[in-house]
Parts: sequence; structure tokens; C-alpha cells
Amino acid sequence: MKVLSIALNTFRENLRDKLLYNLLVFALLMIGSSLLLMRLTLGEFHRLLLDVGLASTNIFSVLIAIFVGIGLVNKEIEKKTIYTIVSKPVARYEFLLGKYIGLTITLFVNLTIMTAGLLAVLLAQNVPIEAVLFKAIGLILLECMVVTAVALLCSTFTSATLSAIFTLATYVIGHLTADLKTFAEKMGEGMQAVMNGLYYVLPNLERFNLKGHVVHHLEVSTSDLLLIVLYGLTYVTFLLLSASIIFQRRDFR
Repeated sequence: MKVLSIALNTFRENLRDKLLYNLLVFALLMIGSSLLLMRLTLGEFHRLLLDVGLASTNIFSVLIAIFVGIGLVNKEIEKKTIYTIVSKPVARYEFLLGKYIGLTITLFVNLTIMTAGLLAVLLAQNVPIEAVLFKAIGLILLECMVVTAVALLCSTFTSATLSAIFTLATYVIGHLTADLKTFAEKMGEGMQAVMNGLYYVLPNLERFNLKGHVVHHLEVSTSDLLLIVLYGLTYVTFLLLSASIIFQRRDFR
């Protein structure tokens, strides 16, 4: 009950965040601008609409996850309200979990709005809508959940600026983990160990990318989809547990 109350309060706070609306409006404009790009491109109109629409939805969902996520804990510390919270009969892990769920709800609502905008554009242009599109959008939400967990973890031990840098770096490297493995093979033993360590520790965010499947009309098997979902949820659980341990040991006096 405490976690739910914190989650709903966090959701209401996020709805008052101007940054959220700015990013959402800009995302919808980007999705709509794909119509203009379509008129400037010769052939492959449907693929362009799908590609730009999904890319816009993905990028702005991640930006919301990062820039709102890093403030989940840091805002409370800056406003000194964290002292009131930790003095109440609320476990610190409940506070973090409530904050995380609240932002996840916010992401879901924003992603739903962006998806509605994308579907409106696709329907207006008579683009076939396949089941794999909704699978891709679902994995965008899961990717954002992982990124949010990274942002929350970083915000438990460092400043908002460094949290943003670390989370952005994790996002970028997370989409290049396969390249890390290839790059490690060309390095010396010391650097190879470091690169391999990053490969296994950092989340492989490219697993959640189904844009190519949507554009080229490739189906994803149920077993593969379940494995990706299991991977994402396992990683989120690990990050939240780590964040709870660090936050529990942090001294706010």
C-alpha cells in the first residue's frame, strides 16, 4: 500500500513536469514530420514512416526515462524532503520501488500517447499494421524500464549531472555491446578483460530493438520474445536491488 501511494504521488508529480510535456510534444511532431519526409523520398514510403515513427517513439521515451529518472531521488535530496521521508515508517526500498513504479506508469502513458499518434499517421497513409509493431513498442517500454532503473541506481550515489552522464553512456554502450566484443578481440589481454567485463556487466539494449523486424515485416517467435522479456525483467530486478542496498546504507544526516 505504501509503495502504491508513493507510485501514484510520483505519477502526479511527473504530470506537472514541463520537461515531460516538451519531450512528448516534440516526439509527436517528429512522428508527424515523417509525413513530410515521406514526400521528399522516392519509394519505400511505408518503411520510412515505420522507421522514423518507431525511432522517434524510442528516442523520446528514453529521454523521458533518463531526465525524469535521475530526478526521482535527487529532487528529494535537493529539496531536503528526503529527511522527512526517511524519518517516516517507510522502508527505503519501498520509497525507491514506489518512485520507480510511478515513473514506469508515466512512461506507459506517454508511450501510449505516442503510439496513438504513430497509428494515426500509419492509418492515414494506409500503411499495414502488423502484430510485430506492438511487440516492438512493448520492448521499447521494457528498454525504458531498464534505462530508468540505471538512472535510479546512479541517482542513489551521485549528483544529477553525473547520473545523466552515466545513464546516457550506459544507453549508448548498451546498443554497442556486440561491437565491444569484436573490439576486445583486437586488443591486448588487459584491455580485452576490461572490454569483456563491460560486455557482460552492461545491459545489451540492442536485444530490445525490433525496428528492423517491423520495417522488413519479420516476425518474432514467442519463445524469443519471452527470453527478451525475461532478460529485461531480470536486469531491472538486479538494478533495483543494487539501488536499494546503496540507498539503505546512505547517510542523510
